[in-house]
Amino acid sequence: MGSYSHRLLDEIAPSDEERKRETKMAKLIYSSITSLDGYIEDENGNFDWGEPDEEVHSFINDLQRPVGIYLYGRRLYEVMVAWETLPLTDQSPYMRDFAEIWRTADKIVYSRTFQTVSSARTRIEREFNPEAVRQMKVEAERDLTIGGPGLAAQAFTAGLVDECHLFVAPIVIGGGKRSLPNNISVRLDLVDERRFGSGMVHLRYRIRT
Repeated sequence: MGSYSHRLLDEIAPSDEERKRETKMAKLIYSSITSLDGYIEDENGNFDWGEPDEEVHSFINDLQRPVGIYLYGRRLYEVMVAWETLPLTDQSPYMRDFAEIWRTADKIVYSRTFQTVSSARTRIEREFNPEAVRQMKVEAERDLTIGGPGLAAQAFTAGLVDECHLFVAPIVIGGGKRSLPNNISVRLDLVDERRFGSGMVHLRYRIRT
């Protein structure tokens, strides 16, 4: 970066109020379970090979606990909405825990064709508006997550994603839907990792700015 005059620096420097907003800004996190070769589902749409066991699921619960808003595409929402009506009486404690976390968070479904939702605290948006999401980050008191590589691609392109959490399953499936969007170049810093007894590995990356 070249040098600038003090006057120009004063003009472009953020105000105290802007600094406060930046400090308080919620994070937008992309999180995905992926095969070792980088797919979230195989060519037949199956993803049961990535089902987390109790150890992994409990860890995911703790990661999701601070989240206040889930951003979904239609397909992922249709998978996740099962948590809204899942009978909890006979479920294990970690399953009940996640259901409560999911049900108490707000959800936004981005779809041009979806007509109705079947979960509480949920609304539909027809278009992904980067400026609206950026404003949500400013106003939110808790973090946001975005799911699905298609929707995430728009957030990556707009420079909205702050962290990327990948749960890498010990399997190669050879093809299917990619876990990360194509034609996106982003530099990352590895800030945390965790190995599980099942062979799954959690990698937490921060987006370089």
